Amino acid sequence: MTTLSPDILAELERQAIELPSWAFGNSGTRFKVFSTPGTPRDPYEKIADAAQVHAHTALAPTVALHIPWDRVASYDDLRAHAEGLGVALGTINSNTFQDDDYRLGALTHEDPRIRRKAIDHHLECVDIMHATGSRDLKIWLAEGSNYPGQADLRGRQDRLHESLRTIYDRLGEGQRLVLEYKLFEPAFYHTDVPDWGTSYAQVAALGDRAMVCLDTGHHAPGTNIEFIVMQLLRLGRLGSFDFNSRFYADDDLIVGAADPFQLFRVLFEVVRGGGLNHPDVAFMLDQCHNVEDKIPGQIRSVLNVQEMTTRALLVDRTALAAAQRDGDVLEANRVFMDAFYTDVRPALAEWRESRGLPADPMRTFAASGYLARIAEERVGGTQADWDA
Repeated sequence: MTTLSPDILAELERQAIELPSWAFGNSGTRFKVFSTPGTPRDPYEKIADAAQVHAHTALAPTVALHIPWDRVASYDDLRAHAEGLGVALGTINSNTFQDDDYRLGALTHEDPRIRRKAIDHHLECVDIMHATGSRDLKIWLAEGSNYPGQADLRGRQDRLHESLRTIYDRLGEGQRLVLEYKLFEPAFYHTDVPDWGTSYAQVAALGDRAMVCLDTGHHAPGTNIEFIVMQLLRLGRLGSFDFNSRFYADDDLIVGAADPFQLFRVLFEVVRGGGLNHPDVAFMLDQCHNVEDKIPGQIRSVLNVQEMTTRALLVDRTALAAAQRDGDVLEANRVFMDAFYTDVRPALAEWRESRGLPADPMRTFAASGYLARIAEERVGGTQADWDA
């Protein structure tokens, strides 16, 4: 069995992966949202489910909220509820993609009234951050155009900067704005923040507390995502990850399900660039689908991230650097692949047990009876889904 060094175990013990509240609601495809027994009916029950992931893995100490889906009467009460379950409230995510006014844009809209409405929503999110103790405001914009000539591409970038500047100036001390990008969808001719370069250009113009969010499912097929990770770390602008997995587009599948080697390569660049457990780089899941039970699906994802992080930490970087300097292509590749092919699961199971955690969190959760209990208790009310 592979032995993990004290230095590697120390890094793993510090690892934290934020969970998305919306991952515990009903989900589906663009054609239908599917309901399941025991689905949370409010943000309090979403957090209770997220706390189960942390209790079984010690990997998920915070839960991201999505506004307005997770609006409550008292965020102080919601914060206390989370802390009572052993987790904290994390990133606040805005939503400007489910309002009729935003059909042709929100922060980029031609109409100043609609832009102001979208800005005010983000200012509300900043107020919520004060109440929840959150550091990051994450913005993903479903804005763009479907046809050539439909929109003034440059004008939209100018308006986006002006809107983001207003929001950024409202942030409190220690708070950050994190701008996500996505190649396409729902706009198909152009999107206003389609790639890391556009996001970087916008946040760099704002200030040191504006960062880029990289969603692993938001790129064109074949994109070298680890190169982007390297570059953003090199530039000091990688603020957060949204980890998931994809075969074709924004599939939001269990992390590492489609391409475990890609996940390994990404995490190697995180380690190489000093981003692992760095206070400025937040790990988060954006994995939410309709064919797996939500809580074990999240457990599987955080364990996959932990496993590939361990393999990335096992790369013999001294030997790798020597082979690279010598131009020994095959030796460099061997060093890299040896770490990837190392089975670290037995060592991780043994380490979990030494910390009082279950060796097999998936099996232990399945045996806990939690899913059966919430299916019985959560009868009535409106189940949460992508709209609530």
